[in-house]
Amino acid sequence: MPEALNPENVRETLAYYDSWLAFNQRYRRIPGIQAAVYAEDAVALSSAYGLADVEAGVELTPQHLFRIASHSKTFTATAIFQLAEQGRLRLDDKAGLHVTELVGARLGELTLRELLAHAGGVTRDSLEADWWQLAVAFPDREELLAVLRSDGSAVVPENDRFKYSNIGYGLLGLVIEAAAGTSYNTYVQTSIVDKLGLAGLGPELDPQRASEYAAGYSSYSYSDVRVPIDHVDTRALASATGFFGNAHDLVTYFSAHFLGDDRLLTDGSKREMQHPIWQTSEEEWPRYGLGLSVTKIGKRKVIGHGGGYPGHITRSLADAEQGIAVSVLTNAIDGAASVLAEAFFKLLDLAESKERGSSAELQRFTGRFANLWGVEDFVILGGRLYAIDPTLGDPAAEPQPLEVVGDSLRVVGGSGYGSYGESYRFTFGPDGAVESVRGSSGLLSRPLDGFALPDRVRNA
Repeated sequence: MPEALNPENVRETLAYYDSWLAFNQRYRRIPGIQAAVYAEDAVALSSAYGLADVEAGVELTPQHLFRIASHSKTFTATAIFQLAEQGRLRLDDKAGLHVTELVGARLGELTLRELLAHAGGVTRDSLEADWWQLAVAFPDREELLAVLRSDGSAVVPENDRFKYSNIGYGLLGLVIEAAAGTSYNTYVQTSIVDKLGLAGLGPELDPQRASEYAAGYSSYSYSDVRVPIDHVDTRALASATGFFGNAHDLVTYFSAHFLGDDRLLTDGSKREMQHPIWQTSEEEWPRYGLGLSVTKIGKRKVIGHGGGYPGHITRSLADAEQGIAVSVLTNAIDGAASVLAEAFFKLLDLAESKERGSSAELQRFTGRFANLWGVEDFVILGGRLYAIDPTLGDPAAEPQPLEVVGDSLRVVGGSGYGSYGESYRFTFGPDGAVESVRGSSGLLSRPLDGFALPDRVRNA
């Protein structure tokens, strides 16, 4: 059994993670970031930073909805396992047994297990898939069946390797419809979303809730400006990419995949879904299970999924044994959702890495400070003080551990390129707030909120 979470470590990690996300929304020039963390049997953080609609100046809130795209695959896999538990299908059934239009076709011979694992060798999106840039509509049922029956639908032999396929998950949606006797959208809404009581999730674009959706934006990689992107219906590919959601309800949904929770599935089904079957690259991690990505962050195994929809990039990660889930949703096609989500676990691991110290005397040193060269955070994690560079994708990668010496903080570890053995010297105002910090490199920094470049720099 994993060690129980230390509530103080969780609290300190959440406090800094919230601040770090706010900084990164501005630093990475992402229009908006929405994030949530589930820990200790409840949603412990639900925050939003930036704008839902840049042109209209609408502030992003935790209630705004995002297109969470390939997160849909986790709902599809959950539905398949539910139907298997009910005896309506088996994982080793051939797809053609349920979707009779594919009897005699190559893809009709694939098992549901192979499709769930992306092991069927199925085309990723077909030979022409410009629905991903909204040039054409997403395929309807008949158009999807035409792709599934086409000569180019099978690209490599089954079980040859991991080969991600939206088309394969579209086929699983058709299987669910046949086995459940209702539409895919109706089944997952009733048997998963409604069962958990989550109003902030749904299987497809809902025009009646148009005002609740965060606008999506294009990338800076090909333009100096971001352009808003319309939301569209994903039709027969809803089972691969149709879902919408907010971070609060998404982490709550992933909490139902924690071991010991029987709201959606038995633990036996969850273990099978979460088993790391296929390597997704030449590296040992990450891997893929049955409808879930599986990777290692530090020493912990985490499950989850990402989502890439035109204008929205999203990522969820969950430690199903320790009961922690993180979701980060961004409204830009180049939003760094994976980096931002992984950072929470890395910070928590840093907080848990040593025996806790007492944080009572440390709080007065904390804050975010800037000089010409950049920004530095002084953070309490695990009852210890660290200097952290918030611009790093992994904020826990090169922390400088510090110890209090009067009104200074002495560097007692970290990289040899840092200033081991030297001190940060703090100047406090009459109210006890930090007015300035003379860095271990000798540079003067001031609180970021009031920082301005020196006149000589501004006027150069």
